[in-house]
Amino acid sequence: MEQSTPNEDYVVTDRAGIVENRYAVHAAIVDTTGKLLYAVGNPSRITLARSAAKPAQALAVLETHGPDRCGFDEADLALMCASHSSERRHIRRVESMLVKVGAKEKDLACGGHPAVSEVVNRAWIKSDFTPTPVCSNCSGKHAGMLAGATAIGAGMTGYHQSDHPMQQQVKQVFGELCGLDSEEVKWGIDGCNLPSPAAPLNTLAKIYASFAAAADAVETCSTATARTRASNRIFRAMTKYPELVAGEGRFCTEFIRAFEGMSIGKIGADGCYCIGIRESKQTRNLGAVGAVGIAVKIEDGDINILYSAVLEILKLLQLGPSVMHQELSCFRRQQILNTVGILTGHVSHQFKVRRIGLAE
Repeated sequence: MEQSTPNEDYVVTDRAGIVENRYAVHAAIVDTTGKLLYAVGNPSRITLARSAAKPAQALAVLETHGPDRCGFDEADLALMCASHSSERRHIRRVESMLVKVGAKEKDLACGGHPAVSEVVNRAWIKSDFTPTPVCSNCSGKHAGMLAGATAIGAGMTGYHQSDHPMQQQVKQVFGELCGLDSEEVKWGIDGCNLPSPAAPLNTLAKIYASFAAAADAVETCSTATARTRASNRIFRAMTKYPELVAGEGRFCTEFIRAFEGMSIGKIGADGCYCIGIRESKQTRNLGAVGAVGIAVKIEDGDINILYSAVLEILKLLQLGPSVMHQELSCFRRQQILNTVGILTGHVSHQFKVRRIGLAE
C-alpha cells in the first residue's frame, strides 16, 4: 500500500487555544509543461482523483464523438463533469441526456444515494422520496459514458466495467493527459461504480493545466489540435454553467463563478481538489509557462478543511480576482462557532507553499 511521506504541513483547528485536530496537507502546483513550481507536503503523493477525474473522463467520452452524435449541448457537457446536487434542474437534464442517447434510467450503472445538498435531502425526506440512479451526483457522467459506449459500437451493457472498451478509452486518455504509461496509473472502483484513477498529485495538476491551456490556445491559435479543441469545450462548458458542475451554494460552483471564466475547479471525494487557471500576469509572476494546474489532498479526507486549504494556497500564490476571497470567505472557515453562534475556536493554516528549486 502507498505510504505518504512524513508531513509537517497542516491545517490546525483549536478550541480556546487548545489544539484539537491537525489535518495534513499535500499540494502540487505545475505549469502547462508539467514543471513543478510550488509544493506543500508531498507533491507526488499517489492520490485517488475520484470525481476530480470527471473532466478527463468527459474528454475521453467527447473524443468518441458520442455526445455530438447524440446532440448533447454545452450544458450537457458541464453535467458530464459534475458532482451535482440532485436539484431538479440536474435530474431533468440527465433525463434529457438519456433520451438523446436512446437509453433508460435502468441502463445507468450508478445507484441512488442521499443528495449532496442538504436542502434537497430535507425535501426528499419530507416527501418520503427514495433517490434512484438518475439522482446520483454522478449521473451526468454515466449518461455521457452511455453515449460514448454507443458511439464506439461497444454497447451499453457493462459500460462501467474496467474491461469495457469505453473504460479502456478512458484509461488511455487519462494516462496520456498525465504523461504516464497506462500501467503507471492505478485504478480502483469509485462510489458510483466506475473505475477511479490514482496518480501523483503533480500529474493530476498537469491535467488541469492542460484544460486551462486549451482555452488559451483556442483563442490564439487557428490550428489547435482536435484534443485541444475538445479540452477547450470541456473548460468552456464548466465555466459557462458552473451551477451544473455542483449546485446552489456549493464550493465548485461559487469558485468557478468567482474566477469569471479564468479557471475551473473540481472536488474529488475524500479530500482531493484540482484547479486549472488560464495564463495571466498572476500565473507568469509564479514563473509559469502558460496555464497553471493545482492539485490538493487533505490526508484524512475532510472536505471543509480541504476548501479552506485550497483558498489559503491561492492566497499565498496571489492567484484569483481580488474579491474572490471575500466572496468565498464562508468556505475558509477561519472561525469555529457553536450551535448558538458563540466563537469556540479557529482554523489556522500552518503550512507554507514552498518554491521548488529555490531555498525556502
